[in-house]
Amino acid sequence: MHESLTSPSWRVALPHTTAAVPVARALVRTALAERRHAADSDTAELLTAELVANAVEHTSGNTPIELVVELLPTGCQVEVHDGDPAPPGDLTRPTLDPPDPWQEHGRGLLLIRALSSSCGHRLTETGKAVWFRLSAVPRQRRPA
Repeated sequence: MHESLTSPSWRVALPHTTAAVPVARALVRTALAERRHAADSDTAELLTAELVANAVEHTSGNTPIELVVELLPTGCQVEVHDGDPAPPGDLTRPTLDPPDPWQEHGRGLLLIRALSSSCGHRLTETGKAVWFRLSAVPRQRRPA
């Protein structure tokens, strides 16, 4: 059985501008808090912000991007849909050279790979979806 058939989820269109980043963070925070979900909210917000910022920066046009948040029994999955079918750099393949610490860009995909339990991308009818999953944090390890 596919988990998404019974899992709560949210799907929201966001503007193709940097203003979408704080809106996306707030949506993820609210979704996890409303359900008192066990995934780490801070990490989910950070990785969501990276996905949305990448979608805005690396795709052209004014077509809205779409944020999909799905709460699963084993954690959560966040997807960002955009209109460009090109894959998102080296999301699933580690790069040989570490990012330059003096550069402002280049660490977003590294963060997503390092902090998520899994990540990837897939083609959609209108472009692509880039996603990550976070595993639930055991109750005894969650902050009070």
